[in-house]
Amino acid sequence: MRVPRKRSVRVLAAGCAFLILATASGCTSKRYWGGNTSSGGQATIGLVTKTESNPYFVAMRKAAEAEANKLGARLYALAGKFDGDNEGQVTAIENLMQRGVNTILITPSTATGAVGAIREARKRGIMVLALDSETEPKTAVDATFATDNYKAGQKQGQYLRATAGDGQQKVLMIDGTDGSSVNTQRRTGFLNGFGIAENSPAILGHQSTNGDQNKAQQATENLLQRDDSATVVYNMNEANARGSAAALTSRGLLKKVSFGTIDGGCSGVAQVAAGGYNVDVMQFPAKMARLGVDAGAEFAHSGKKPSGFHDTGSEPIAEQPVPGVPTKDPAWGKQHCWSDK
Repeated sequence: MRVPRKRSVRVLAAGCAFLILATASGCTSKRYWGGNTSSGGQATIGLVTKTESNPYFVAMRKAAEAEANKLGARLYALAGKFDGDNEGQVTAIENLMQRGVNTILITPSTATGAVGAIREARKRGIMVLALDSETEPKTAVDATFATDNYKAGQKQGQYLRATAGDGQQKVLMIDGTDGSSVNTQRRTGFLNGFGIAENSPAILGHQSTNGDQNKAQQATENLLQRDDSATVVYNMNEANARGSAAALTSRGLLKKVSFGTIDGGCSGVAQVAAGGYNVDVMQFPAKMARLGVDAGAEFAHSGKKPSGFHDTGSEPIAEQPVPGVPTKDPAWGKQHCWSDK
């Protein structure tokens, strides 16, 4: 039976705000393709990010919304309450299954935290793609669109080693979320790029912060109270970098260390240009989101699914070039920060 137009609009509007957890949505009444899907022919895609307010995931959400609107797909954007909120992400997946989405895009807070819910979604015929972070096992999802986080960490390590000088190095490591594939891969890559082992005496200390700026500042202050002779500071992401930089600045140490991070947001690039950070390895969350939405639209149209890992790239942004480590300057970084490269 044909639903009157006014009622359709009301139902659609209600759908756009169906959850308290929902963020801004790219919901649209335009139908996509017209094939036989669970939404009656329209591509309906759920995006579940680690948090709602982290600028990195805001950029991802905005790119997903723009691509969904471009393709006439409906997008529901949800998020955990904090980095590491597995329970919140599981709840989001369950709610999206109830909505009958065709595709779920998720940035897993930890590698295994939402695997059970993902498995149930796939049993129901929903395509699930990981963005930004891999699951464990990797085959828990149909495909992954993400930075090769090991390589990103390796690039930070290589650059900081090249700029740290020839003397004995003392490293502070401001980690992210324990159990997160991103945290593990970036940390391992950094150690490889810097040329030290996990148990190296060169590591003065490390603390996990769940990617929270305030926790990172406190963690760095705690580590500096024990030993303030650090020559190198590794940060898992820019939120960590902002916190650890504040702690180092308060002691007059920021300009005395080789300081690096990963994310490549516009604020991080500005810090590189100002001489605050030595290197910021840029990621491309907008590209991840676009590829995920495109894949969801194609799945609704043809049933075709991507598979495997798709590296969306990373670029170290630095003011000072060093031999053997390809970098882009801050002007390039300002133009491309968190873009669809």
